[in-house]
Amino acid sequence: MNSQWLDSILKAVPTLRVAVVGDFFLDEYLMIDSSRDELSRETGLTAYQVVERRALPGAAGTVVNNLQALGCGSVMAVGLIGDDGRGLELSRGLEMAGTDTEYLLKSPERATPTYTKPMRDEGGTQRELNRLDIKNWSPTPQGLEARIIEILNYLQNHVDAIIIADQVEEEGCGVITRSVRDHLADSVKEYGTAPVFVDSRSHMGEYRHVILKPNEAEARWAVGSTPGDTVSIREIGRRLQRQTHRPVFLTRGEKGQLVFSRDAVWEVDCLPAAGPVDIVGAGDSTMAGIVTAHCAGLPLPECALFGNLVASVTVTKLGTTGTASPAELQERMVQYAGQKLIRRDDE
Repeated sequence: MNSQWLDSILKAVPTLRVAVVGDFFLDEYLMIDSSRDELSRETGLTAYQVVERRALPGAAGTVVNNLQALGCGSVMAVGLIGDDGRGLELSRGLEMAGTDTEYLLKSPERATPTYTKPMRDEGGTQRELNRLDIKNWSPTPQGLEARIIEILNYLQNHVDAIIIADQVEEEGCGVITRSVRDHLADSVKEYGTAPVFVDSRSHMGEYRHVILKPNEAEARWAVGSTPGDTVSIREIGRRLQRQTHRPVFLTRGEKGQLVFSRDAVWEVDCLPAAGPVDIVGAGDSTMAGIVTAHCAGLPLPECALFGNLVASVTVTKLGTTGTASPAELQERMVQYAGQKLIRRDDE
């Protein structure tokens, strides 16, 4: 890893066209000043006082934010939002960053998914209180499901890569339903169009013919393994690669990544960040890095290394789902220039 290597990626990024398809949430931060606590006369409970509110695109929106920060030329958001104020705020946030929201479908049949995160200031330290979630608990209407599939069909021939952000754990209630997954597997296998990268919390094992980016727990779940069994994580990754017939980028936090292709396994080191870290959104920034490097033509293990580099910057952004700029990547890369950070498993 050196300046020339990084420059080769960053020079390619402005020409890339990437579609992010999936569950877009509004991340709403409520900043609470503990010194202003009041006693509610009606309930006798402490009333927290919000002194600042921040809202920005989250979940699939975090992937978009990272692609934009890297300088990606064209980013398209594909998903479902409600015909409500939160949906308006979410779409405006994406558009302000330069994202194409033509395929961010607005429907009165859906609520805009929202993560409300109260942050309480206690003695100069921010502590996140219980999160408040707004999600859809009814199945996605078939008409909207069909529209998502139609958009996917179009985009496969008009972008350099597609990222699937399958955030919603309740089956059938998000953007990526079983019908969408099945259609995606069939279309990718038959037409071999733009590479598809998938990050899925609960449905990783149901994808075929796409590139997966699971963490350890998601990978085990996908192949029916449990944390207590004796199956090694390398065997888990090999099973998942054989199952999907595509590469697998298995993230392991401070242990870095394991990358599985049909013929090889690589271990790619983590790039530890100094000081306190916030890992919220680290997986999304890693995904953005992997995809941009892949589109730039880098080998699989180097794609993982660039993903680790991006995440090593974003985890230093406390109290928010951070992004990494090219300048920050240049500065971070200097600390690891010349080090051997990739090893093939048989070395």
